Amino acid sequence: MTVQPLAELIADKPLAGRVAIVTGSTSGIGLGIARALAAAGADLVINGIGDAGAIEAVRSELEQANGVRVLFDGANLMQPEGAVEMVDKALLRFGRVDILVNNAGIQHVSPIEDFPAEKWDAIIALNLSAAFHAIRTAFGPMKEAGWGRIINVASAHGLVASPFKSAYVAAKHGIVGLTKTVALEGARFGVTCNAICPGYVWTPLVENQIGDTAAARGISREEVVENVLLAAQPSKKFATVDELGALAVFLCSDGGQSITGTALPVDGGWTAQ
Repeated sequence: MTVQPLAELIADKPLAGRVAIVTGSTSGIGLGIARALAAAGADLVINGIGDAGAIEAVRSELEQANGVRVLFDGANLMQPEGAVEMVDKALLRFGRVDILVNNAGIQHVSPIEDFPAEKWDAIIALNLSAAFHAIRTAFGPMKEAGWGRIINVASAHGLVASPFKSAYVAAKHGIVGLTKTVALEGARFGVTCNAICPGYVWTPLVENQIGDTAAARGISREEVVENVLLAAQPSKKFATVDELGALAVFLCSDGGQSITGTALPVDGGWTAQ
């Protein structure tokens, strides 16, 4: 079978008629993935936090620019019932959920002996448990339909560790393990499950961190980028949300139907070292 170039795949709307949920998709990586899925023709449920007016502007723009239906669900994924209700509402509204992208997450940096227990609980709840509850709810309908795509946005920290990030690293390693297990269970039913493992990605959050870090360390923005943020990435370049969106579309397309149970680094060579 000849696989079309990605630009042609998106132009042909390969995901037309599909329904996707993308958590943490009101900004950053999640929004980049949501934009790519909408451009490929998928109806969407977006989820996240932020100013209500800004979220509505994003929802409306996604809908009008791509000719798809887009709903916003403000479910609190810190609570198990939030993830369950989000999937159930999508099933009720659209009659199906074909694609689930678990992207929502938070971070906290602290030495292990000082790491606040409540921060550990919060990070595990959102970065790992929320994905479990959403997958658990969506998996049965996908299995019954004979088609499904689950994408978990992990991190390079799902493959390697860094100091002072115990909860985040534990959660992201857990996401990779969950991905493999779900992939095995879905393999005979047309349901794939993969993890995308980004290194540093250029987002507004990272851009803000550069100035804060430069001020805190008394160094230039260029030194922060080269010697702090991108120190571990041999490419010395940030990944982009567009790259992650393109990968998500490919994994959901016919060309990705035999890719399952993988943890795909998008990290400029970080984890190759």
